[in-house]
Amino acid sequence: MSEWIIETITHSGYVGIFLLMVLENLFPPIPSELIMPFAGYAAAQGQLSFWGVMGAGIAGSVAGTSAWYAVARLLGIERFRRLCNWLGRVATISEADIDMAVHWFDRYGVWAVLAGRLIPAIRTLISVPAGLAAMPVWKFLAVTTVGTTLWTGFLTGTGLILHENYHHVEEWVDPVSTAVVVLVVVVYIYRFVTWKPIRDIG
Repeated sequence: MSEWIIETITHSGYVGIFLLMVLENLFPPIPSELIMPFAGYAAAQGQLSFWGVMGAGIAGSVAGTSAWYAVARLLGIERFRRLCNWLGRVATISEADIDMAVHWFDRYGVWAVLAGRLIPAIRTLISVPAGLAAMPVWKFLAVTTVGTTLWTGFLTGTGLILHENYHHVEEWVDPVSTAVVVLVVVVYIYRFVTWKPIRDIG
């Protein structure tokens, strides 16, 4: 995957960075931890500008995560409930879970989105409860942009500073991302195995 990411940025520049970051938010296994450090390296080499790289990365990330927010917002809480009931064990989510999540998000929504944008794998998932809780669009975009700017700036800066050694970022950031993804999978498997319906759906 690293070679494909590097080739895309090398040949497509800012457009490539934008599209890769959109995909990273739609399909989390494509890691920003590989995209933005190399983009920063390209900026250090004079192939791209730092601010152009930042702009493309932030725009792509916000666009990608906003897609999940829009889907959840359009779906709405009631249709989401029915969908989870229909999917049953596969969804591993009960109506009680949904009520608790929405209540919690109503209380800590801004901070949840901000922190979520800084955590691997959670960056995409946090958009769904934001949409279900009908978080105002302007607030979601504002907080998402702040969190995205911090994360994108950190990764781009490391690539810019480390120059040819930008790949060392992957050596310590990627294992953390992998650990978070593994944790999410383990939690899902546990909930799948222990899931019980709270009522029969006719």
